[in-house]
Amino acid sequence: MLKPLTLTLALLTTALAGPASAATADPPSSLTWKPCPQGGMECADVPVPVDWAKPDGRKITLKVGRLKATGAPKGQVLVAYGGPGAPGIAMTQQLSGWWTKLRRTMDVITWDTRGYGEQFQGLSTGLPCAWTRIPIAGLPRDDADFGRLSDTNRGYAEACRLKDPELFANMSSADHARDMEAIRKALGADKLNYYGASYAGFFGQAYARLHPGRVRTMVLDGTLNHSTADWSRELEATARSNEQSMRRFFTWCASNGCKDVPALWRRLIARADRTPIPTGTANVAYRAIDLQSFALGLARQGTPAWPGLAEAVRKAAKGDASGFVPARGARYPDQATPVTECTDWPRPATRKELTTTLARLRKVAPDTGAANTSLSATLNCIGWPVPVTNPPAALPKGLPPLLGAGAWNESDSTQRVLSQVPGSVVIRHDGPGHTLYGTNACARDHIDTYLTTATLPPKNTKC
Repeated sequence: MLKPLTLTLALLTTALAGPASAATADPPSSLTWKPCPQGGMECADVPVPVDWAKPDGRKITLKVGRLKATGAPKGQVLVAYGGPGAPGIAMTQQLSGWWTKLRRTMDVITWDTRGYGEQFQGLSTGLPCAWTRIPIAGLPRDDADFGRLSDTNRGYAEACRLKDPELFANMSSADHARDMEAIRKALGADKLNYYGASYAGFFGQAYARLHPGRVRTMVLDGTLNHSTADWSRELEATARSNEQSMRRFFTWCASNGCKDVPALWRRLIARADRTPIPTGTANVAYRAIDLQSFALGLARQGTPAWPGLAEAVRKAAKGDASGFVPARGARYPDQATPVTECTDWPRPATRKELTTTLARLRKVAPDTGAANTSLSATLNCIGWPVPVTNPPAALPKGLPPLLGAGAWNESDSTQRVLSQVPGSVVIRHDGPGHTLYGTNACARDHIDTYLTTATLPPKNTKC
C-alpha cells in the first residue's frame, strides 16, 4: 500500500512509443507543457471522463509530468510507481537519477493517478476524503460477526463515497488503464511502452487486456498476478509462496542456533488462533493472522531480520508478543483505504465462503495460512458499497513479449502473469526486496534496453 515518498513504494513503470519511421510517424501531441508546480519537470493536463462508460459526461483532470530526454528523443516511457496512489510526478522528481540512462534516448512520462489527491501530494483530481491507514480486520467468528464487519466497512467507505460517488465508483485498475490510454493518445504515441512497479503492475495487466494492440513494451516489476481465470488457484499459489518465505527462515534457523523456533512457531499460532497473545503495549494483543503477517514481513527481509524474528517467536511463545509490535506507526497489520483494491479483488460474499477458503489456504500453507494474501486484505472490502468492477481475467492472445522482474516471491507471481505471453522473460533476484529497477543495476540495464529497443534478456536471467 501507499507510503510516503520512499523507496518502499512500488517502483517505476512504463514507456510509450519507440522509434518511428517516417512512414509510421506518430501523430502530433495535443499537450501544452509548462513547468510543474514543484519545478524540475514539465507538466500538462489531460481531461478524461470520470466514468469511462460515459465518455461525454463529467470530466476530471489528470496531471501528466515529463522528464525530457537528454539526447535526441526516440520515444517515450510512461512510468507508474504503484501504491496504487503513488504521486508519480513528485516521485519522479525525487528519483530522477534512476532514469539517467533511459533518458539518453527516451522522454520519461508519469502521471498522478485519479482520486489520490492532496494527502498523497497528487495533482490530479482527487477524492475529497481523509485518507488513512486502517487495521486489517479480524476473521469473523460467526455470521453475526460477519454482518458487523460488513456494516463497519460500509460505514467507513460511505464517509468517503458520499463526497463524490461517481469518482469513488470509478477507481479500479481498469479505470487507471483507460487513463493510460488517454495519456498515450494525448502524447501522440502510436504504441505504449510501460514500466509498472508493484500495484502499478495491475494497471499494466488491465491495459494489456483492454488494449493489447497498443502495447510495444511492458515491464511488470514486483507485482502480483491479477491475470488468471482461476482465482482460487491463484490464492493458493500466493499462500504457498508465503509459506516458502517462512520455510526459508526455518532452514536458516537449522544452522544458526534457533532449531527450536519452527516448533515454537506452530504451537504459538495454534494458541493465538484461540486466544490473542498479549504484548507490553496497552490494548494490543495479537491473533494468529496478525503474528503471521508480521512474521512474513520480517522473513522476507532476509538474514538481517532473521535473528530478531527468532527472538520475537521465542518471547511470544512465553506469552509476550511485544517483539512483533512495530517500533512506530500502526500497531496492527494495516493497509491504506482500499478504494482501488476493493474494485479489483474478489471478496467473500458469505462467511461460509470465507471459512471454506481459509481452511483451504491453511492446508496448503500451515505456517502462514491466509496472512498477506488477498483473502485477508479483502476482509476490509466485505460490505463495500461498490462492486468488483475489474475482476481478474487471463491476458489475451496477440501481446508482444513482455518483461517481468522480481525478488523472492515476487518473481514467482510475475512469472505466473507472463507465462501467458509467449516469448516473455522474467528477471529474477535470489534475495529480499520489493521491485528491482531502483535498487538493482543489473535489472535496470536489462529493463532500459528492453524499453528502448524491445530486446529481451535471455531466458532465466538472474540479477
